[in-house]
Amino acid sequence: MPFPGIFNYWIVVVLMMIGFYVVIAQGNLVKKIFGLNVFQVSVFLLYISMSKVGGGTAPILDARFAVYSNPLPHVLILTAIVVGVATMALGLALVVRIREAYGTIEEDEIARLEDELP
Repeated sequence: MPFPGIFNYWIVVVLMMIGFYVVIAQGNLVKKIFGLNVFQVSVFLLYISMSKVGGGTAPILDARFAVYSNPLPHVLILTAIVVGVATMALGLALVVRIREAYGTIEEDEIARLEDELP
C-alpha cells in the first residue's frame, strides 16, 4: 500500500497517542477532557478511513456504478460526534462544580484537600 493510502492511519495513531498522553500526563481536569476529545476524534477518523472503498461511490442505485462505499460508519460517527459534544459539555460542567467546591481543577491539589478533610 503506497504512503498516501496509509496517511490517514498515521494521523489516527498520532492523534490517539497525543490524546492518550494528555489524559495520562496532565493533572489539570480541563486538559484531560480535551485530551479525551482528541482521542475520540482519532477513533472517528479511524472508522471513517476504514469505511472508504477505493474507487467506490455513494450507494446510489445506478447502472454506471458497480463499487460502493459503506455509508453506515459515517452515520454512526455523526451520532458519536453528538454524543461526544454532550459528554464534553457534561465533563466541563463537572469541572466547574469541582472548581466551585475545591477552588482548583488540579488533581494533586484536590487529592491533598480531600486528605485534609476530617
